[in-house]
Parts: sequence; C-alpha cells; structure tokens
Amino acid sequence: MPGTGLLRRRGVELAWFAFAVANLLAMVRWERWETVPFHFIWVSLTLVYGFRVWRPGPTALTLGFVIVSTGVLITSDVSRGTQEWSELTEVPLMSAMFLAMVWHARRRQEALGIAEKHGEQLESTLEREEQFLHDASHELRTPVTIARGHLEMLARTNGHGSQGIEVALDELDRMERILEHLLLLARADQPDFLELEEIELDHFLEDVFMRWSEIAPRNWLLGALAPGTLRADPEQLRIALDALLENAVKYTGPGDEIELSSRSTGTKVVIEVDDEGIGVPDEALDRIFERFARADPARTRTAGGVGLGLAIVDTIVKAHGGRSLVSRKPHGSVFGIQLPGFVVASPSRPSSAARNVGATLK
Repeated sequence: MPGTGLLRRRGVELAWFAFAVANLLAMVRWERWETVPFHFIWVSLTLVYGFRVWRPGPTALTLGFVIVSTGVLITSDVSRGTQEWSELTEVPLMSAMFLAMVWHARRRQEALGIAEKHGEQLESTLEREEQFLHDASHELRTPVTIARGHLEMLARTNGHGSQGIEVALDELDRMERILEHLLLLARADQPDFLELEEIELDHFLEDVFMRWSEIAPRNWLLGALAPGTLRADPEQLRIALDALLENAVKYTGPGDEIELSSRSTGTKVVIEVDDEGIGVPDEALDRIFERFARADPARTRTAGGVGLGLAIVDTIVKAHGGRSLVSRKPHGSVFGIQLPGFVVASPSRPSSAARNVGATLK
C-alpha cells in the first residue's frame, strides 16, 4: 500500500514532525517554559538531519517551517510580556548553528561519495589487472612452448651444442618461470587458491631443506625446527619456501651459509631463512615484498629475477592469514614467514634437534 511504503521510507521524518508539533503545542501551553520545547525542536532537527542529510529543497522547507513557527510563538509571547526580547535572538542563533552543521554534513557526504567512487574504480582496476595477468600469462605459454620445441629440435639436428641456442633456451626457461609466477599471483584471490591440510611441519621443512642442499653449492644449515602440525596448503607453502631459498641463493656466493629454521610462538609459527648474502638496504625494507620491487636492480638481471619471488611469498603468506618478515644483519639478512594454525607436538613425540649438515656442494 502507498501509505505503508511512505511510512517505511519516511518513518524517521514523520516521527520527527509529530515530535516537533507536540513541542510547538507545549510552547503554546506553557509560555514561560517555552524555551525547553523550543530547544527540543532544534536539537532533534539537528540529530535527524545528521542521520538523513536531506536534499537542499526539503532542508530549506523544514528549516523555514521551524524558523517561522518558533519565531512567531516567541514573538507573540514577547508582545504579551511573558518572555524577554532577548529570547528572539535564539532563533537566528540556532538557525546559524544548524546551517553550519548542514554545510559540514554535506561536505562529509560528498567526501564519502568521492571515496566510494575511487574505491570502486580501484577495485575495477585491480580486477582488470588480475584478469590481464591471467590472460597474458596463459596466452604466452603457447608460443613459449612452441619456440622451445623448435629450438630443441634445432639443437638435435645440428648434433652439437650451440651457445646461441643454449642462451635462447635459458631465456625461455626464465620466461616460463615468470609466467608461472604471474599465473599464481592472478589466482591468489580465487576461493580455491588454497587447499588446506594438516602438515607435520618439521618433517616438511626437512624435505625442503634436503632438496635445496643438493641443488646449490652453499653451506646449508638446518637449524632448530619446532615440532608440531600446521594447517596450510603444502603445495603453496613449498612454493613460498622455494622462493625464499632461491632468493637466498641468488644473493650469496659458494660457501656462504644459508640456514633454515622454525620456532613456535603460541598458535603461530615463524619459519626463517638466514643467509650471509649482500643484505637488504634500509630504504628497501618496507617495500621488499611488493611486486617488481628489487633491493638491488643492478644485480637483478644477472641473478635471473624480476622482483616477483618475494611478492609470491607475501601473497601466499597473506592467503594463509600470516605475514612476511625481513630483517638485516651485519652480514646478510633474515627472511621469514609467520603463519597461524600451528599446534605444538606433544612432549612424547621426538623433536628435530638442531644440526649442521655442513653441505658445501662443489
């Protein structure tokens, strides 16, 4: 029914109008005490407007109604001697205060509208960016695969190694890694990005450590590991740890120490990669986990990175509800990830003692 719809839409305004009329009648009935209902009308008008913020037309009509009605009643009482002439100054003063509140409320409403519009534009831009990353990465995989196939066939046909072909194949490997990283970043906001399960974390870290100690010639150290289970996606967690360890390998030399360790802090666990590399400059600490951020641009190309590895670490960690950590040392740096959902193993379960594998691969 039209009446019901009007009541639902304008219930607050109708209630205030009834309240204002009741106070006007009180001003008529109790002339010597009329300043009390007078202020009730103005204060209630200010409160209602603060929540509703009417359009200029209704605001002007409402303000005019209150000014005229209260002004006429006070003027009538002044003429009969029941009120002082100074009471008439209340009307313009309250009107000025209300208009000031109207100005601030409308500015606030405009600012919120601008912020909401910018938020929508930013969200749309991010969605287009993620879609572009996904589409571009997906489409580029096909020509990269085709180019790789032709180069490998050319190498087999020639019957001997060609430096040019080897360089081209290395660059294609690099392109494929970049495409995989971009695809992972594009998928990060999808609801099925993580497949959580219970992981025996110390055993999981031992496997990661043994695999890397056989790949890169460094002095690999396996530090103390917190025994317990972590609820996480093992595949994504492995990708994040691989990125941290790869970063450590890039910026260390043969024989430099790289240590993998973990420690529990209540229901959270911190996994750290401690290296003796070139370290991270102070000015890069705050942005080191951003996409395409590079602590040392001059060495990035030779190290084979484009600034996506640590961004992937941060993306995976945040998807798990954790946070990424980085700190400097006199010689090197410590990168870590803090993850929730860790349950410390019972005392009866044997723990992994600290050990020094001392594997320096030639």
